[in-house]
Amino acid sequence: MSGDGREGDRRDDEVRDARRIPGPRGAVDDLDLESVPRPVLPPRGEHAPEETAPKQEAPVPEDGAPGQEALKEEEAREAPGAKEPQEALEAPEAQEAPEEQAPEEEGEYVVYEPLSGTASDPVASATPPAPVTPALSHQVLKALLGAWALSACSAGETAAVEEHLTSCAPCADEALRLRDAVGLLHTDGSLDLDPGLRARVLDGCLGRRPARIPVPGWVTPYDAETARLDALVRDFGAAEWHAPVRLQWFEEERAVTRRTTVAGVIGHLMAVDGLLSAVLGLEDPLAAAEGRGGSEVPLTPVRRTEAYWAATHPPATRAVREPWRDLTHRLISTASIAGRNVAERSVSYGDFALPLQDALLDRAFECWVHGTDIAEAVDYPYGPPSAAHLHRMVDLAARMLPAALAGRRRAGLAGPAKELVAPGEPGRSVHLEVEGHGGGDWYIALDSPAAVGSPDRVVAQVALDGVEFCRLVAGHISPVEAAAGQEGDREAIRDVLFASASLSRL
Repeated sequence: MSGDGREGDRRDDEVRDARRIPGPRGAVDDLDLESVPRPVLPPRGEHAPEETAPKQEAPVPEDGAPGQEALKEEEAREAPGAKEPQEALEAPEAQEAPEEQAPEEEGEYVVYEPLSGTASDPVASATPPAPVTPALSHQVLKALLGAWALSACSAGETAAVEEHLTSCAPCADEALRLRDAVGLLHTDGSLDLDPGLRARVLDGCLGRRPARIPVPGWVTPYDAETARLDALVRDFGAAEWHAPVRLQWFEEERAVTRRTTVAGVIGHLMAVDGLLSAVLGLEDPLAAAEGRGGSEVPLTPVRRTEAYWAATHPPATRAVREPWRDLTHRLISTASIAGRNVAERSVSYGDFALPLQDALLDRAFECWVHGTDIAEAVDYPYGPPSAAHLHRMVDLAARMLPAALAGRRRAGLAGPAKELVAPGEPGRSVHLEVEGHGGGDWYIALDSPAAVGSPDRVVAQVALDGVEFCRLVAGHISPVEAAAGQEGDREAIRDVLFASASLSRL
């Protein structure tokens, strides 16, 4: 290479005009894009200014410099006689706007910078426009809530409704209720109503408008269990009303059964409920059925039931439901109106008597037990009462056990008293531990019904499940099969278990 550089210039010209074999393709990261000038377009609709200055030749990168391999690849792809890409990039002001550009000369290489958001941008033209939220009034949006809950709105309507729900509290509450209602429309689940639905509906109604005469707390178990039983039998057909039902209970040391129908069970409940109606001044349904005065009506539940069944010819059908349900409503309303003093009125069962509040709890227990008998006869599920109501039923049975023990002892069916104490004093006791649903702890006095059960005088302990204990009291399971755990005096445990079964009756 000479010192003045002429020989080098001639070599460069020869090299530029000669056809070249492209070298290996470089990676994208190897390109120095910052060193390549970018064209500048004139404003849209204007002509590019005339070229006034001579074109400046862009310096050719040295061999090995960044961008050299990319330029070689572009030159290899050009047609013969085409100009260097650098010449087109040297004077961008000499180019015209794409709309008014003159036809290009053969072999000329021009690069344009696409305008953002125009049709020349393939990315911008391929992107669908965002849905426009329609401007709808409050009334229209409120009317669309039902369709929105069912996912039947268009995309624009859905966006408008959801935007409205963020600022309108009443519509948001209504939308939540509608969405919950849509969940009830699914048919893949059970069609049976939620057992707690009635309680929630009543709580909601009473919360908005309290009852003028509220139902006392000691009446609510009877109210709940009669309503549950009525919901079970309300839609029965003729076949279900005549379905055979087996009633069972314990008498002395053996199990007793009696066969009847679903209608016969409802008639039995109505006949025994007549004992309470007489105390509240209501008409005795058994006296009305037999056409005789109340003084001639038998008092014991078994005799009343037998008398009702004997007076029913032909056998009872679904027609028995309405008088039974009417009687339960009148008992509940009359007890609620009478006030607190009526709760202590005595209800005679012939062999024993109970205060009215305990008698209604006993009738609630009978409704649940016989509701289970009916449900088993028609192969339908029927759950236990609520935990609070079941706890009160267990408590009633536990309070009746000392008197039942004394009666069995007089009949020679239980062991003799070992430690007599004064009335109201603590005596020997059995710890009755009821577990699970409606459970608790009770201490049963063994030697005298007037004694008081005490944890300090416990001689034995027996553990049972709450529902199993109630089935034992109803006479549905044997005393030998009832206890889940026993500890202490075996004779005392046996006496308590058999006394529990003796509380059962027809």
